[in-house]
Amino acid sequence: MRFNDSQSLSPWPVSEAMAEIVTTSLRIGAKTDGAMDITVGPLVNLWGFGPEQQPVQIPSQEQIDEMKAKTGLQHLTVINQSHQQYLQKDLPDLYVDLSTVGEGYAADHLARLMEQEGISRYLVSVGGALNSRGMNGEGLPWRVAIQKPTDKENAVQAVVDINGHGISTSGSYRNYYELDGKRLSHVIDPQTGRPIEHNLVSVTVIAPTALEADAWDTGLMVLGPEKAKEVVRREGLAVYMITKEGDSFKTWMSPQFKSFLVSEKN
Repeated sequence: MRFNDSQSLSPWPVSEAMAEIVTTSLRIGAKTDGAMDITVGPLVNLWGFGPEQQPVQIPSQEQIDEMKAKTGLQHLTVINQSHQQYLQKDLPDLYVDLSTVGEGYAADHLARLMEQEGISRYLVSVGGALNSRGMNGEGLPWRVAIQKPTDKENAVQAVVDINGHGISTSGSYRNYYELDGKRLSHVIDPQTGRPIEHNLVSVTVIAPTALEADAWDTGLMVLGPEKAKEVVRREGLAVYMITKEGDSFKTWMSPQFKSFLVSEKN
């Protein structure tokens, strides 16, 4: 992305799709107190979850502070002028990393292509994000399984009928490594600049679009269970969370999520 490579502080023309993704990310970032942050790439790389190699030791506070200084949603703006959209940054080293929302947007985009071709029954899956419409080939609602947060690929925790909505799940239980005796998650808290350390291991969000669901699940995962519940209640979100309690798991769902639930396993 040329915007990322440039250190210019001038408005940079982008596609309507890019403006939509960034606008949604900024909106949900603000509603999660900056926990959902598409500028967090320098910190992700520092901890070895980007294209760079894993560190041989825990990064120092000085290194973390240096990378944090290159991030922040407040430094990124979307400008809409007539028929052209622009991104503008006020930090030369700021760049946008859409890996946290790319799957959601891709699922929505494929769904729109289906609609344009007159296809009214589909289930689109891109990574952990899905979008759907209508019934399946057997005339039944499209149903989606939420996995148990274990290393077993097909262990099912719950099943939902997403009923024409987008759904996305974020988890901290598979993408990690151990260093200096600590298990380090790929989910980075933009506020601390460090991997999350709380016991929330999986967040599933059902929203009008997969892009929104993808953005919300990331922000809520960063916040942790208690702060996430506050946001869920305030925003009226359909959310299913799994926390690790000792050697077992505990689930929690919002009232809005219950209407989508088909079954749940203990």
